Amino acid sequence: MNYQWNFKAVLAYWPMFLEGLYGTVSIACVAVLIGLVAGGVLAAMRLSRTKWLRWPAAFYIDFYRNTPGIVHFFWFYYALPVLTSIRLGAFEAAVIALSTQSAAFYAEVFRGGINSIARGQWEGAFALGMTRLQAARRVIVPQAARRMIPPLTERTFELLKTTSLASTLAYSELLYQAMQVTSTTFRPLEVYTLVAAIYFVMLFVLSKLAGVAERRLALA
Repeated sequence: MNYQWNFKAVLAYWPMFLEGLYGTVSIACVAVLIGLVAGGVLAAMRLSRTKWLRWPAAFYIDFYRNTPGIVHFFWFYYALPVLTSIRLGAFEAAVIALSTQSAAFYAEVFRGGINSIARGQWEGAFALGMTRLQAARRVIVPQAARRMIPPLTERTFELLKTTSLASTLAYSELLYQAMQVTSTTFRPLEVYTLVAAIYFVMLFVLSKLAGVAERRLALA
């Protein structure tokens, strides 16, 4: 098959791609911030000695780790209005779906990082008269943070790629805009090749920045 590539016809729609990129980054940034905060709270509950805090956190984490991400998008956008009469926009539904899902995964990263620190570190902090909270803040978390960067980076990459599911809600993110351009130009090969390249560049740059942060923390 002698296919003639024509990126020029596709690049003429660069404002649509730019709008989609902005939509993707917007969802990802908000979802990462909310997910990290919620994940920290869930991790603290999961590590608590009180079962009434541990059990709900464990159930939440297991639920989100064992259900498809697209179901959460559909639930908040289509099912929530039926249950509560609250109708969310595509952006809000996508952010909540991504945030609640990512919180579960971030929580496990935090918990794993803290549990990876030897018990002797806790005992040494207690011997110096620190409380459990002080030991965690001054001794455990600074060490665990260095080990958390790779899995946190990986999870954030997954979140960024999962933003493409917002296209199912007709939200103007990168994949949705690509579908609109494809329906106009009938050049799916060029359009989706360009989208793949955009995702690659974003994630490649982020991976390099994460690597720099990891090396600086290691030196510190």
